[in-house]
Parts: sequence; structure tokens; C-alpha cells
Amino acid sequence: MSLSHFDTKGDAHMVDVSDKAVTARVATAEGHIAMAPETFTIISEGRAKKGDVLSVARLAGIMGAKKTPDLIPLCHPLPLAKVAVELTLDPDLPGVRIEATVKTTGQTGVEMEALTAVSTAALTVYDMAKAVDKAMQIGGIRVTLKDGGKSGRYEA
Repeated sequence: MSLSHFDTKGDAHMVDVSDKAVTARVATAEGHIAMAPETFTIISEGRAKKGDVLSVARLAGIMGAKKTPDLIPLCHPLPLAKVAVELTLDPDLPGVRIEATVKTTGQTGVEMEALTAVSTAALTVYDMAKAVDKAMQIGGIRVTLKDGGKSGRYEA
């Protein structure tokens, strides 16, 4: 198996998808941000000084998915048909669990857009709560579902 973003000389390049069929594509990614119990309480009670942490992080995740080709050098710009970002307070972490689902109809998948949405949402939670908790940890970011295209379906 070889990496698709390198040519025969080993140089990085954008993959040519012009011969691929246009199909419905979907990807889901997940991640989390763990924090101190006090920080969790501040966020869950809506007392963060910067505002509604979860609403702002949701919007940031959506915007992140839309900006993926500007951030990841070899990503194709895609017309995204759907970006959904869900943030769930989890007292067992304590922290926030994040899931993003991205859909398009095109010639390449949207895994990077889903991963970028989760990452951007997690970074936004960190930004909005860092004044009270600089030790928050972002982790577990991974693709949990990918469907469409030649390689078919993948589920974690």
C-alpha cells in the first residue's frame, strides 16, 4: 500500500480525482476535551466569561469544516452539503464530547472536513475556558465513519 499524496519521485502532490465517479460521501469524526470539574461546572451552568461555550464551539466547528482546504495543503475544495457538530457535556470525563458529520456529493471524501470540525470545536472550547483551566486536554480525535467512493464504507 502506498500513500496517495506522494508521486513516484516521493514529492507531495494533490491527488487527481478527475476520473473518479461523483458519489454521495459522508464522514463522521469524534473527539473530546477533558477539564477540571470546576471548569465543567462553569461551562455547564453557562457562566463562562466569553459566553455560551458550546454554541460558539459548534459554530466554530462548522466554520472549520468549510475552511479545511485553506488549512490542509493537499485537500480539495468541496461543496459541503451538510456540516453538523454536536457537543455533549460528559460529567464522567469531565468535559465535552464532540461529534461532527459532514456530507457532500463529489469525487473525494470528507474525512478531513469532519476531523477539522471536531478539532476546531475542541480548540474553541479551550480558548473560551483557558482563563480558568489551562490544563484542559484535547484527545481521541478520529474518524468513526466514512462512506462513499471506491473504498466503500469504514466504521470504527
